[in-house]
Amino acid sequence: MTDNSPRSVTVERSGPGRFTVTNARGGTLSFGIGGDSDFTPVELFLAAIGGCTAVDVEAATGRHTEATVFSVTTSGTKVEDEGGNRMTDLQVAFSVAFPDGPSGDRARAILPRAVKSSHDRICTVSRTVEAGTPVTTSVRDAASGPGTE
Repeated sequence: MTDNSPRSVTVERSGPGRFTVTNARGGTLSFGIGGDSDFTPVELFLAAIGGCTAVDVEAATGRHTEATVFSVTTSGTKVEDEGGNRMTDLQVAFSVAFPDGPSGDRARAILPRAVKSSHDRICTVSRTVEAGTPVTTSVRDAASGPGTE
């Protein structure tokens, strides 16, 4: 089954160096330029990579038992070079533990395969990054309203 549905979020300025993103379901998240505890866009990018694969892995292992520890650390290095700013050395590290017993044994056995499967084919975020999908930008006339060029 293929899900080719469009996805979008709206980012609005909420103050100097502060923004709020809203999804189609009405959820909001604030972020900023890093002058306070708010997440920065780069931290949200890392969270999206780690969060996407965490959701996949939890779904696969959670069919057997609930993890007693489930932590994912996503890291990378921000570089500024002749090509502009970008992230390199992206890494996703799982620290997961399951209870003793047959269900925990099954979850432990599939954990490496679940992580690999998420990375290789399921996680939309990291798959998009690795595919090198182009990003296009445009400027719309705010006086004319949303969606007008």
